[in-house]
Amino acid sequence: MEVVVSEIHRNYFGGAHGGLIATLVDTVSFFPKPLLPSGVACTTTNMNVNYVRPAAVGETLTARSEITHLGKRLASLTVKVQNSKDRTIAHGTTTLMILA
Repeated sequence: MEVVVSEIHRNYFGGAHGGLIATLVDTVSFFPKPLLPSGVACTTTNMNVNYVRPAAVGETLTARSEITHLGKRLASLTVKVQNSKDRTIAHGTTTLMILA
């Protein structure tokens, strides 16, 4: 999943607002193959985001998620957000509750 940081995403200091990056982390968590694309309904129960470096307006951020655990009721994922130079902007973890 990608997003281009635009003027509307700026924080007080001029870079990408942390909420944009957190939204990217949360959203990309639903897209590994066994989850949302397959019709499995789920919701976020926990999310942790570690911000490593700022992202500037105009940068393209790419987020990728990977399932680390998939049980009957919970899924745990790791997420990495990188810029176009493959530098890590943020990384985190999410826990999703699988809704039967």
